[in-house]
Amino acid sequence: MTAEAWRAELEAAKARYAPVGVSSVDEMKRVSGLDFLRGILEGRVPPPPMAHTLDFHLVEVAEGRAVWQGEPGHAFYNPIGSVHGGWAATLLDSCMGCAVQSTLPQGQGYITVDIKVNLIRPLSHATGPVRAIGTIVNAGRTIAIAEGKLVGPEGRLYAHGTSTCMVFPL
Repeated sequence: MTAEAWRAELEAAKARYAPVGVSSVDEMKRVSGLDFLRGILEGRVPPPPMAHTLDFHLVEVAEGRAVWQGEPGHAFYNPIGSVHGGWAATLLDSCMGCAVQSTLPQGQGYITVDIKVNLIRPLSHATGPVRAIGTIVNAGRTIAIAEGKLVGPEGRLYAHGTSTCMVFPL
């Protein structure tokens, strides 16, 4: 795909989004993790405020997979003139956590307990859009493991991560 195609897909997804907000635990308890994430894409569930602040958005979700897209810009630069590694790490944490969430049955939640990120290439305003693709490695009853890749439209890898999440009743 091209950067333009990714941007168009993102705009179509954002057009369906509800206003930014935070869902209550009671709302989250009523549906599976996958249905909750689909609710964001369909505009039934508000996207998280943090994603709005850091300008990245959920664009795809399936069982065991979640994809977030963002475009690094000057607002995320560190003092040495590139995008702060925390922006990439947050994008990866989001995609990996949501990959875990997409496997959870109704009434279950999760929290990240460990994250490892390898920053492979620098990001800048010239990079263009990137996608954080999270996939489940193992979805256990109390521990789930996911991995994430931050890639550009041409398939270039910018960062890689792994995450361990604790699963618990909401």
